[in-house]
Amino acid sequence: MAFVAARSSSFKLDNAAGSLTDISAYVDSVSGIANTTDMAETTTFGSTSKTFQGTLRNGDSISVSGKWDATLNTQITALLGLSTSSTFDYSPAGTGAGTPKVTGECFVSSYEVSSSVADLVTFSLSLQITGAVTWGTN
Repeated sequence: MAFVAARSSSFKLDNAAGSLTDISAYVDSVSGIANTTDMAETTTFGSTSKTFQGTLRNGDSISVSGKWDATLNTQITALLGLSTSSTFDYSPAGTGAGTPKVTGECFVSSYEVSSSVADLVTFSLSLQITGAVTWGTN
């Protein structure tokens, strides 16, 4: 089994003009791409165990955090409140040929900037996935 160092990861997000932009230089954490399926309970009288049927796929949300930068701030704040979705592209093992990636559409649902006197200014970003996500390769 080959393990991959997270430092190779890549995260891209549309800017307000709809151009996919690599923001990896600012990002130090990506999580939450769960790609779950909503389940409807189908249990009937006389059953001794619950039964279920899959219904809608749900991409959930993505949490992105890292080091704040004024240029990145301009890109993210321009996406807040847009009625059109933005594309994301996440490559956990880097962007080399044949490495896995997940892509989809999302909306910025929250953006927070934090600072502490003895540390760097940081950001956290929540992206709500809309529609299906696609697992593929670079």
